[in-house]
Amino acid sequence: MARARGLFIALEGGDGTGKSGALAHLVASLGAGDALLATHEPGATPEGRLLRERLLRRDGLDWTPMAELLLIAADRAQHVARVIRPALDAGRVVITDRYVGSTLAYQGAGRGIPEADIRALHALSTGNLWPDLTVVLDAPPELALRRGLARLAAEASGEDRFEALGLDFASRVRDGFRAQAAAALTRHVVIDATAPLAEVQAAVARAVRTAIAERDG
Repeated sequence: MARARGLFIALEGGDGTGKSGALAHLVASLGAGDALLATHEPGATPEGRLLRERLLRRDGLDWTPMAELLLIAADRAQHVARVIRPALDAGRVVITDRYVGSTLAYQGAGRGIPEADIRALHALSTGNLWPDLTVVLDAPPELALRRGLARLAAEASGEDRFEALGLDFASRVRDGFRAQAAAALTRHVVIDATAPLAEVQAAVARAVRTAIAERDG
């Protein structure tokens, strides 16, 4: 029997929309193991963890938007080469908490870097690897930012660099995610992240199960 081809799914959305919880629910319901790999950005590799600390903690650092983009691309290049592609080549389902959609939203819509530049760098750093499906968790920026700040306070991680940019930035990021989904409806599913948690997580699981069934069908 031929091995199923790999399937690549990205969970996207602003900080505080519930991506990490949705991914944990997916792992619990689908079962992590040989068939499924759950991963995240930034910081899924040893090299990426060093970059994550520089990117997400303020610590007096003031990256220019382009420097920020290049650091993110470096993290993603390692992530794709060392984690994502090997799993896809092995026929696994790979689900990542953030991928290039976040770069287009944060560094593109948020920071103002032209989309064409981001896409060109993505092609160079990843071999132009895009998800088969992107699931966008969508919530008003006021709510998402409040949730994100509450989570960070509880974790005491200090990873609040993007939350500190405020509501206007968060609004541009949300607009960026929504614009991506509107431009590529066949590859995106948008889920209302203001619904009760169980409903949000169930909707994400349905979208992922549908994608897996289509691959296997």
